Amino acid sequence: MQKDIKIYVDADGCPTVVKEIICRAAERQKVYTIFVANHFIKLPPSAYTSSLQVPAGFDVADNEIVKLCELNDIVVTSDIPLADEVIDKQAHVITFRGETLDKQNIKSRLNTRDFMETMRASGVQTSGPAPYGQRDKKAFADTLDRMLAKA
Repeated sequence: MQKDIKIYVDADGCPTVVKEIICRAAERQKVYTIFVANHFIKLPPSAYTSSLQVPAGFDVADNEIVKLCELNDIVVTSDIPLADEVIDKQAHVITFRGETLDKQNIKSRLNTRDFMETMRASGVQTSGPAPYGQRDKKAFADTLDRMLAKA
């Protein structure tokens, strides 16, 4: 018998619109979903969503997600090192912008992240991510729906 999957959300940086999409999907698909953050996360009442507040600190929420997630669970994050760790545990990863991260693309994303971090540390000004828009919202919702349908 296949275990029920869970969704873990790296909620510290999760856009509100993504949180809303996840809550609706959790209720519709009856998938237990845990929002992990170092601050209180307000969620609509549901038997399928909960929040887990962890102590403040560097990577505390990330470490809790790594500890909790299991094979085939879904992790929603845009944190590349966190994605790498949960992919090693054979979990699935969706970024807030709807991109699927997996064994085929995570190492190149880590390299790019590390390169940009080195550039910023040396004083080079880099632009941040583009503003979150309708296209990102749709891409996220579509990717989450596809991933839940496969599960």
